[in-house]
Amino acid sequence: MEILGIDIGGSGIKGALVNIETGEMLTERYRIPTPKSKKPADIADVVSQIVTHFNYTGPVGCGFPSIIRHGICKSQGNLHKSWVGVKVDDLFTEATGQPFHVINDADAAGCACMNYGIGKGEKGLVIMITIGTGLGSGAFFNGELIPNFELGQIPYKKYDKIESWAAGSVKEKKNMSYKKWGKRFNKFLNYVDLIVAPDLIILGGGASKDWDEFKDQIEVDTRVIPALLENTAGIIGAASACGKH
Repeated sequence: MEILGIDIGGSGIKGALVNIETGEMLTERYRIPTPKSKKPADIADVVSQIVTHFNYTGPVGCGFPSIIRHGICKSQGNLHKSWVGVKVDDLFTEATGQPFHVINDADAAGCACMNYGIGKGEKGLVIMITIGTGLGSGAFFNGELIPNFELGQIPYKKYDKIESWAAGSVKEKKNMSYKKWGKRFNKFLNYVDLIVAPDLIILGGGASKDWDEFKDQIEVDTRVIPALLENTAGIIGAASACGKH
């Protein structure tokens, strides 16, 4: 079965057709920059452009960079504050004419990893961390998703949330070396280890492909491994979750 997966990020919105039986992307990833306003109407317009690009009709799976409860955005995340309270799936359905199933973006990436990637068959508590504009996190117990584990929202020192100090975007913005940034990210992982004591931590998102550049800075009791799906996981996982919905 082919389903369109869309991944909404802080810098780009991407989509592709996915075979949800195999987890393979059937098309090239199509990307449009995230509108600077990051407001609902502008992002809905980009989502509509992606659906039109693929000339697609049918259910759409979408990873969204914030807490989603019963389709409703509960936190602005790295988007505009006007998102809070918006029923995201209804907004995108209205913009495109297609039925949407929207989940947290890190949950989507985790679904891809657990269903088709390096996390397949892993038991116990597995935490997926996506490194990008923020620090997304998805939690799975014996392969089943526990939604909305937003560990990047932990307050840290003068920051309202630790992702404002240790996300991949902070490394880029401050032009930090992987060694210096890796120490910050390691601090975050140690908080994750302390708070939820997972059996495995899987790293996804853009920085995961550069694991060899910062793995020497990671000192945490839990096993830490990079995801192999890298930047395609959000698209694949969103389509997968939609197929099971």
